Amino acid sequence: MVCTGSKSERQAHKAVLKVVDELKKGGIVIVGRPVIVVQNIVASAGLGGTIDLEKVVYSLKKTMYEPEQFPGLIYRMDEPKVVILIFASGKLVCTGAKKEIQVHIAVNKLQETLEAKNLIMYEGPDKPRLPPIPTKPAD
Repeated sequence: MVCTGSKSERQAHKAVLKVVDELKKGGIVIVGRPVIVVQNIVASAGLGGTIDLEKVVYSLKKTMYEPEQFPGLIYRMDEPKVVILIFASGKLVCTGAKKEIQVHIAVNKLQETLEAKNLIMYEGPDKPRLPPIPTKPAD
């Protein structure tokens, strides 16, 4: 069974267990509890600034950017092992994480790297900050 569209790991687990209960109510024999394994989390975020993708290509390793083909830069992060699609607007999509915490760590790490290399420009005097990395799973 594949579960898509949930907003958290907990919600995905609840959904799978609900489907299993419904199958049992429908007369389908299911032995034991299902083993639930998260294979891929896809998350979106906004960093609150604009990014010069041409400069990012030359400043970060493991990037691919072909604006004629796709408007986003593809960045393969080693730790955590995720792929991040970065757009000039500061929006991004993070894929490949197996735990929610990995998404938070990756996005925060990316923002810190972009800031350290002066690759992200914020409007106004205050830099938008991402929420702190959670210490417990979200609902």
